[in-house]
Formats: sequence, structure tokens, C-alpha cells
Amino acid sequence: MADEELNPNTIEDLDIDSGDAVPTSEASSAKDEEMKSLNDKYLRLAAEFDNYKRLAQRDQRDQIRFGNEQLLKELLPVVDNLERAIKAAKGSKSADGLVQGVDLTLKQLEGVLGKFGVKSIPTMGQPFDPSSHQAVASVPSPQVPDQHVVEEFQRGYRLHDRILRPAMVTVSSGAQSGSNEVDNEI
Repeated sequence: MADEELNPNTIEDLDIDSGDAVPTSEASSAKDEEMKSLNDKYLRLAAEFDNYKRLAQRDQRDQIRFGNEQLLKELLPVVDNLERAIKAAKGSKSADGLVQGVDLTLKQLEGVLGKFGVKSIPTMGQPFDPSSHQAVASVPSPQVPDQHVVEEFQRGYRLHDRILRPAMVTVSSGAQSGSNEVDNEI
């Protein structure tokens, strides 16, 4: 009973009054016009969204396809200098010019890589770090402390904070404790 008192609208109250239930033709046509207008707005909005989505996908494809364009433009002068060094080396008898040209080109290439956040990983004399160094050998060394890099086989590089390639290094196992030390102690 309490529910019926709270809700005055019941099925019995749905009796149709002749004046309220029958809409006039003016009200009906106004509702139809409003519905058509809203439907047109919806269709336009849906078409605009589809166009936006298509453009965004095309931009994303272009970004992936041409994302390295600036880097490659910066590398082209390095290629030109390498070609000049090879041409100059073929024309001269001494290799000094070639070595000097290749050295300058390497410095230019390192500068280009530096512009894009690529830095070499320091190795020589540094403590061995498995996150940035890859040990390929271990040798005893009286000059270099235990677990420090003795030699670099291949330079490693970082792109900002991410490792592009770890450095390949030889790690010191400390001073060699051979039979000579054992003999001296006895």
C-alpha cells in the first residue's frame, strides 16, 4: 500500500483524455522537422568523424613511413664525404689522406648521431656493467682491477636512456695468481 501512495502514476491512470493524447498536425510536423534536423546533424557529425579517422590513420602511416627522414637527410653529407675519401684515395699513392678523410667523416657521423640522442657507452677502465656491456672474454691483468673493462671489441651505443647495442668487452679477472706466488709463499 505504501508503494501505491508514493507512485501516483499507475496503469489505471493512463486513461486517455481526448485533448491531451491526440497531437495536432502542427505539433507533429514540428517534431518531424526537429527529428530530421537532428538526424542530419548526426549524419554530418558521423561523416566528419569518419573523415577525421581516415586522415589520422594516413598521418600515422606517413609518420611511420617517413619518420626517419630528418636523420637520413643529416646522414647524406656523411655518405658524400665517404665517397670523396674513396675517390681521393684512388687518386693518390699514400694512405694518409684516406685515413685522415675517414677519420673526419667518422667525427661528422658521430656528430649527426649525437644530434639525435645517440651516445657511445664508455668502456675502457670502467667497472663491468652487464646492463651496458657484453663480456666476450675474461683475462687476468695486474694493471686493471678485477671486474673492470680491459679492452673494447665493439663500441656500444645508447639512444637517450635506452641501450641500442651493448659494448662488447674483455673483462679483467684481477691479478693472476699463478704457481710463482704459491711457491714464494711456501
